[in-house]
Amino acid sequence: MSRLLAATLWLLHFLPLPILAGVGNALGLALFGLARRRRHIVLVNLRLCFPELAERQRVRLARAHCQVLARSMLERGLLWWASPARLQRLTTVDGDDRLRALLDAGRPVLMLTPHFVGLDAGGAAIAMRHDSASIYAVQSDPVFDRLLYRGRRRFGDQLLLSRQDSVRASVKAMKSGRPLYYLPDMDFGRRDSIFVPFFGVPAATVPGLSRLARLAGATVVPVVTRLLPGGKGYAVTVGEPWQDFPSNDIEADTRRMNAWIEAAVRTMPEQYYWVHRRFKTRPAGEPRPY
Repeated sequence: MSRLLAATLWLLHFLPLPILAGVGNALGLALFGLARRRRHIVLVNLRLCFPELAERQRVRLARAHCQVLARSMLERGLLWWASPARLQRLTTVDGDDRLRALLDAGRPVLMLTPHFVGLDAGGAAIAMRHDSASIYAVQSDPVFDRLLYRGRRRFGDQLLLSRQDSVRASVKAMKSGRPLYYLPDMDFGRRDSIFVPFFGVPAATVPGLSRLARLAGATVVPVVTRLLPGGKGYAVTVGEPWQDFPSNDIEADTRRMNAWIEAAVRTMPEQYYWVHRRFKTRPAGEPRPY
């Protein structure tokens, strides 16, 4: 089955992106109707984060999320097999000069990359321009593990670090001139996490952004990727380097990170990774919402 799915993705990547995006949107509607468990998780997250919305508005937002999520899944074949020239045409990167200036000056760089559905396209865009580092989680399916691993290393000289690698390896990579594509906004459990607000809800958050920035003397640069409507491609934005970060207060730094991610999510709420159980770990005595 895995090989059949991989072959399907390979065939689909030959389609013009507007057509492929249309197929993804249709698949997303089907997933919204059929994947009850994931739909439940999405709606719980949206109720917690957007209590001001009417239920019908949250349902509409959840449906739109399933569509862009399905798009990102199908369009991953482009990242694995499309020619570099085609990917360059489909991707714009705004602010890469900021990243390049820091690297040329010998500054270690830590790229804050929230879990938007286009983050893999953004990673490919960065990889086509810079030899970078990222964290790679081994997949349970060997076929897709191989495809994902090769896809991440397809352009340039990319360094993939496992979650089991020490912090020292990430710090060493940044100090050697590799910007680290870092995704710190998932619930990894109580261990090594602290509770800070996300959309006003206490969320178990790994304070790794502050710690890594301090250990490497790195500048934090936010990177956000947007899937454009109508299959027009991907817009990657490299934001302004953060000032006065890290501070002497790791909790304040982590609050700042979550507040920045929340503000970014509000600009395109349908594209955040709502299928993740972001609030599964709760403070003592609080019920689990899922």
